Amino acid sequence: MKIRSLLLVLFLVLVVAFVALNLEQILQPTSLNLGLATIQAPLGLAMLSLLALALLVFAVALAYLQTTHLMELRRAMKDVAEQRGLADQAEASRFTALQQSMRTEFQELKLVVEQTGNGLAASLGELEDRLERQQKPPSA
Repeated sequence: MKIRSLLLVLFLVLVVAFVALNLEQILQPTSLNLGLATIQAPLGLAMLSLLALALLVFAVALAYLQTTHLMELRRAMKDVAEQRGLADQAEASRFTALQQSMRTEFQELKLVVEQTGNGLAASLGELEDRLERQQKPPSA
């Protein structure tokens, strides 16, 4: 139990104990001035009623605030989940684009290597032919 809740329960127990010990005086009628009229009623009971009404108002206000907070939290969590999904999609599309780009680059590099290899092979063949022609004595 949180310390605030414990203090609230302790306060309520003290009020109930006070009322139980002084019930006779609390229920004793007296003249109460309401501004427009004067009535005979127990002052202690009126004060306890006002205390109960104040507690009820604060409890309703607390419930309202907690409810709105939970609704905002839920809405924020939905937004975060939606943004996370969008980020995952963007990351996946970037990986796909990177993969496609790498494939294209590798194909281009493969083509360049093949062309270079063919060019080198042709140059080597030409050099070998020249070398063979130089080594053979002219036959005449």
